[in-house]
Amino acid sequence: MKQKLEFVRLASAPGANVSALCRRFGIGRTVAHKLIARYRTEGEAGLLERSRQPLSSPRRSAWEVEAAALSVRAAHPAWGGRKIARVLARQGIGCPSPSTVTGILRRNGVELGALGGGAKPFIRFEHEAPNDLWQMDFKGHVPLRAGRLHPLTVLDDHSRFSIVLSACSDQTTETVKTRLITAFRRYGLPFRIATDNGPPWGDGGRNDFTLLGVWLIEIGIAIGHSRPFHPQTLGKEERFHRTLKAEALQGPPFENLAAAQRAFDRWRHIYNPVS
Repeated sequence: MKQKLEFVRLASAPGANVSALCRRFGIGRTVAHKLIARYRTEGEAGLLERSRQPLSSPRRSAWEVEAAALSVRAAHPAWGGRKIARVLARQGIGCPSPSTVTGILRRNGVELGALGGGAKPFIRFEHEAPNDLWQMDFKGHVPLRAGRLHPLTVLDDHSRFSIVLSACSDQTTETVKTRLITAFRRYGLPFRIATDNGPPWGDGGRNDFTLLGVWLIEIGIAIGHSRPFHPQTLGKEERFHRTLKAEALQGPPFENLAAAQRAFDRWRHIYNPVS
């Protein structure tokens, strides 16, 4: 501040050589003339440091959009910018882009990536139309208060629509057939279904047909299996299972299969509109 004051007083003297003073004090001419102008109009107060924040931020989100985005994230901690932006648009609260919503979350100190959202996107491949390909798998073994739960999941490759989310007591062929028949009656037959190499749809990579595989072929559905030890082949299913675990399986164990199915139905109703 003392150097600024000394500079402007010397520069304001009659016959002062501003260029020489700039070299002496090590400042540029643009800054120099700005300091001189402020000193003449505001006195010493004009030499104080000023905020670099712009007077207006036309690209910053309106507070209504920001508050709504934070509210949705609080209700669904595993959601990222893409899902939240879609919900806001559907509710008529602006049309923010996913990157805008991600910026809102980061600006408000929301941790991204721990439960979902914020990770760098991968190059996304999808089939051209619904029912071109379904991906199918079981989400491991989930403990119940009494017994075990085997969530059967079927996902449409094009839309990521959850076709089947069923609380099963086992992983047998008949259990899968029953759920698939219900899905076929509601959504139609897919052109192809992709699975991993485990039972009941795979034979461990020996390239033999299982009973379930034969049944699918007989009703006109092609089948495909992922490469052994390459879960990324069924990447959308893997990502769906991660979301399912973060949003629907984080609480205490379900009482029984019926309670699990009720919870799955509620969550699926939320997931599908923003998938």
